[in-house]
Amino acid sequence: MIPVVTIDGPSGTGKGTIAELLARRLGWHCLDSGALYRALGLASQRRGLDPDAVEALAALASTLQVEFRDQRVFLDGKNVSEAIRTEAVGNAASRVAIHSAVRTQLLTRQREAVSPPGLVADGRDMGTVVFPDAPLKLFLTASAEERAERRYKQLSQKGLDVSLSEFVREIRERDERDGSRSAAPLKLPAGALVVDTTAITIPEVLAQVLAAVRRVFPDTTH
Repeated sequence: MIPVVTIDGPSGTGKGTIAELLARRLGWHCLDSGALYRALGLASQRRGLDPDAVEALAALASTLQVEFRDQRVFLDGKNVSEAIRTEAVGNAASRVAIHSAVRTQLLTRQREAVSPPGLVADGRDMGTVVFPDAPLKLFLTASAEERAERRYKQLSQKGLDVSLSEFVREIRERDERDGSRSAAPLKLPAGALVVDTTAITIPEVLAQVLAAVRRVFPDTTH
């Protein structure tokens, strides 16, 4: 059986960074499901679709031309790696992701990412819906204030005029939306190891995660 590690958690907890670092360390593939939903959110914006137009969104999801190459994301053949990381696209992704018809269209594509020698899957329902039988499930968390601070620093360093208090509000709203949606809500997977990243560094988080991987997959790490 091909080993799978799932990493779930809300936005801004560092799960994407940890998933990428872990996959690189292990020599495994990495599935960034958030990027897939962000690409769909961006595509829906560009087509002027209402975020509640379920049938149109599901149809778009079924034909979405998205590729992941060299840690970059391509939509309709164009590099959108930066475009999908805006707050507006993140909110659009969160809104389209509430629809079960949309999630069903993307489910098969995510499961097809499993290939040798292994997969690290990052998202909000990886351990609960997409890969419920994964041998190792991780759940990263952090306070809303800490997550907002991280985003604020990230965008401020790019010279953008941003509001910390607005980020806190948006993050709490997104958490509420992701946790209360009827389709695959964000929740703690059964048996998951919880890692609170509020007050620890990325290397410290990675060390905890690698220790868990070594316990579950003793033959996969050096």
